[in-house]
Amino acid sequence: MSRIGKRPITIPSKVNVTIDGSHIAVKGPKGELSRVLPSAVIVEQEGDTLLIKRRDESRESRQLHGLSRTLVANMVEGVSQGFVRRLEIQGVGYRAQVQGRSLTLNVGYSHPVQIDPPTGIQLAVEGNTNVIVSGFDKEIVGNIAAQIRAVRPPEPYKGKGIRYAGEVVRRKAGKAGKK
Repeated sequence: MSRIGKRPITIPSKVNVTIDGSHIAVKGPKGELSRVLPSAVIVEQEGDTLLIKRRDESRESRQLHGLSRTLVANMVEGVSQGFVRRLEIQGVGYRAQVQGRSLTLNVGYSHPVQIDPPTGIQLAVEGNTNVIVSGFDKEIVGNIAAQIRAVRPPEPYKGKGIRYAGEVVRRKAGKAGKK
């Protein structure tokens, strides 16, 4: 049995959960999320906890059990607390700034790169080199952070580029003949 799928999800006091068959909607102070879960799982609400159960012991329902529980838990956490992803920019002259809602990156190209976030996502910059992506949908926050990182991923020789906060970039030695 899935260890993750068995764990109950605690619903905070300011969060409302609506279950309609396989459709689940979660509303909280940060926003509102909804998702259609696979038919292989059943969602039950008991007081202030949610339980995700399998319909049967088929391979598909065993695979989707833990996934569905994690998706619902991320929805509940997102509408109550939100998610944050931090990125660091390293390199001489590399910087970022927010203009209105969009993020402008100067990372060594001949032109600045503009990134416009979807609704529900906030972008902030600390000290020209730290980008903060925040929002209530974990999937979208992660995708926007990955898009920003993909503009100039860290290179292995000098380590220049955009990386996640705390990401370790493996460095390579330069030319072997260089002393």
